[in-house]
Amino acid sequence: MMRFALIILIAASAFLSGSQAMTQNNIQPSRPRARDIGLVVGILPVGPDNAITDVSGVRVGQFTLKRGDNVRTGVTAILPHGGNLFQLKVPAAIHLGNAFGKLMGSTQVNELGEIETPILLTNTLNVPRVADALIDWMLALPENGDVRSINPLVGETNDGFLNDIRGRHVGRDEVFTALRNAKSGPVEEGSVGAGTGTVAFGFKGGIGTASRVLPVGLGGFTVGVLVQSNYGGVLTINGAPVGRELGRYYLKEQLEPRRSRSGAGESGDRADGSIIMVVATDAPMDHRNLKRLAARAMLGLSRTGSPSTNGSGDYVIAFSTAQQNLIRTGDRLRETRTIGNDAASPLFQAVVEATEEAIYNSLLRATTVIGYNGRRIDALPIDQTLEILKRYGAVK
Repeated sequence: MMRFALIILIAASAFLSGSQAMTQNNIQPSRPRARDIGLVVGILPVGPDNAITDVSGVRVGQFTLKRGDNVRTGVTAILPHGGNLFQLKVPAAIHLGNAFGKLMGSTQVNELGEIETPILLTNTLNVPRVADALIDWMLALPENGDVRSINPLVGETNDGFLNDIRGRHVGRDEVFTALRNAKSGPVEEGSVGAGTGTVAFGFKGGIGTASRVLPVGLGGFTVGVLVQSNYGGVLTINGAPVGRELGRYYLKEQLEPRRSRSGAGESGDRADGSIIMVVATDAPMDHRNLKRLAARAMLGLSRTGSPSTNGSGDYVIAFSTAQQNLIRTGDRLRETRTIGNDAASPLFQAVVEATEEAIYNSLLRATTVIGYNGRRIDALPIDQTLEILKRYGAVK
């Protein structure tokens, strides 16, 4: 009996040791969203999940690829609705803030004013492979048997600091899994999906999302935003100079050479990178006003401290899910109802606020990642950040 008890004790000890190793290496404490720390952006109320999926019909699916010591990447899929997007397209527009990037399919979207596939986000060198998989997915859908042209919409940011980007590890299996798993409701944020290996303001960036709902008197419309943050500048949160106070910001080495250590990853921020901002709304908007809506997302981006540097690809994809304006393939005549220009201003306010908060969520939710060749990017320090926000009156 004592021998049996000893065996159990040894096994339990081994299990606890293994659990401790798992905690140290793989499991990090749960990190908050902006609202969890009292960080309220703007004046408008948020949707039920404060996510792009608050826009009716929108779904998000992700695949996070972490393999060995060097692979830290993934794919994020945004589906404007759950049906066949080629047969029932959505009105859309794309705004180019700074076009240092590879947004496949963008020219046709702006030419025709519509999106006909899910929107996929990944890393720079994986765009062709992800697009190829997306074409396979679309061609295999019911009703698409006679389709001879597909315009896959695939965006990217460069995760090559933390990820073996030249390995081009995201392919058909990863894309299909993300598409199959797409759902409404809460969206996983931070170091996941296409944000697994991204860096923002010298800290770990990633996927973030937020939403805003207009009052009934202004239409009651919802605007949702999802971002893949991988850029930099001088991090500003709700007006507080967080990057400057933390001693990590763009041009620090040039402005404070004596206080700075060597290496942008330690004391500064190169500010290059990219960000993809996906904007969804249920407001009935045509291509022209969607393009105007997309342009306002750049204002939300600028509030976070981005100067849109030469090497940053800043793209906004906007679409409307309004049922009366969905575009059926083959229709020769369409009847649409769209908001008037004067009704667009509240939506502009909504997209600015949601974009800003989505970016904060991408930083706050992201966890520290060790990746390619042992490189490490730390998560934004929550306690220090909260202390700064309180000092500047940026949190409630």
